[in-house]
Amino acid sequence: MRANIEHSKQMEQKVFSHTLRVKYADTDKMQFVYYGRYFEYFEAARNEMLREIGFEYKLLETLGVMLPVVAAHADYFSPAYYDDLLLIESRIQKLENVRLSISYELFEKGARKKLVQGYTTHAFINQNGRPTRPPKELLQKLESAR
Repeated sequence: MRANIEHSKQMEQKVFSHTLRVKYADTDKMQFVYYGRYFEYFEAARNEMLREIGFEYKLLETLGVMLPVVAAHADYFSPAYYDDLLLIESRIQKLENVRLSISYELFEKGARKKLVQGYTTHAFINQNGRPTRPPKELLQKLESAR
């Protein structure tokens, strides 16, 4: 079974939203959120997205499937600071064969100022580390979330 979900003008993808507050430990000496933390924020949004569609990440692992990151990218426009309330919007950009790509936009929640945008690409692998197809149950949940 091949699933292909791509962002297009004809069909906008569902936007999943996750809010979090910046911890002091996330900031660097300049009092900015350290650039690597944004990938942790992407991960939190991704986990909440899966939870929202009714397919928690831990269910993948119980089915013997893991979803490691194989590519990640972020563009930084403006820093976030300690105690800022952030809104992360995620969208499924592409699901095809054994790969899943998710895009993220991170905003300062009150001002709706875009701070960061990026994406992660994941490979579905089995317990032996070999590529595998996503579980049918996940495909059904993703399809119904469109």
